[in-house]
Amino acid sequence: MRLVFAGTPEVAVPALDALIASERHEVVAVVTRPDAPAGRGRRLVASPVAERAEEAGIEVLKPNRPRDEEFLARLREIGPDCCPVVAYGALLPRVALDIPARGWVNLHFSLLPAWRGAAPVQHAILAGDEITGASTFLIEEGLDSGPVFGTVTEEVRPTDTSGDLLTRLAFAGSGLLAATMDGIEDGTLQAVPQPADGVSLAPKLTVEDAQVDWAAPALRVDRVVRGCTPAPGAWTVFRGERLKLVAARPLPGEAGLAPGDLAVGKNHVHVGTGSHAVELLWVQPQGKKPMRAADWARGVRIAPGERLGAADVR
Repeated sequence: MRLVFAGTPEVAVPALDALIASERHEVVAVVTRPDAPAGRGRRLVASPVAERAEEAGIEVLKPNRPRDEEFLARLREIGPDCCPVVAYGALLPRVALDIPARGWVNLHFSLLPAWRGAAPVQHAILAGDEITGASTFLIEEGLDSGPVFGTVTEEVRPTDTSGDLLTRLAFAGSGLLAATMDGIEDGTLQAVPQPADGVSLAPKLTVEDAQVDWAAPALRVDRVVRGCTPAPGAWTVFRGERLKLVAARPLPGEAGLAPGDLAVGKNHVHVGTGSHAVELLWVQPQGKKPMRAADWARGVRIAPGERLGAADVR
């Protein structure tokens, strides 16, 4: 089939690579989000998908909106058979959905109908799911509600951050998407409607969602830190400023600290929660690089009675 691939972030690149490598299909163009400001200089930078497509000599389309008439006209000219999608980042209007004969097929990082929405991996970790996966489905106008072609499963490991899990799913899902294209092309694969039961939603996490509540149980604190790493980044407050929490671990045998209270040793920083303590492993103060929590504690000289989680933030 002639394919137009739609995707934007780094997590979409393995799927693009798998389709470029396919001997059965041709990626004739890529659709991605417009260049965005990045870095300290805030200069415009092409998306990872755009960079990979340009390396491969593939035409790149960067519409401001996928309903722009210039983009739709070019898509009609190309005449794709199917449009595979991975984390494109914009809603596709009906007029665009109708262009490819075999439709738009999305690789979504959950076992649908669980975790429909923008942040399925983060929500799977926050919810304590032990198994998750990826699904390919035919895009409709509803939110991730289209019929499913196939799935792969993936174990959620106890120490997984959302970044760790998403990386593994990106590679496992790339094979699933390529196999889905094969099955659609040869007629051996039929999409099956999603069940009505088991629907859960995974909206994008906000900075407010990522604030750690030290009165919550240690298990919840651990899930928030892992689920919000690397983005939007779990955080707390220390001396009126935000302190990013990069890595932590529960300490089931450690009790006796009130929520937010600190116990600092030569090589450790423990914090009280609503149950047992957690150990901070890596933190990132404002304007600085990530550092070991014990090094941070030595540098700021924590005084007796100081704690994490005060309400005032500068």
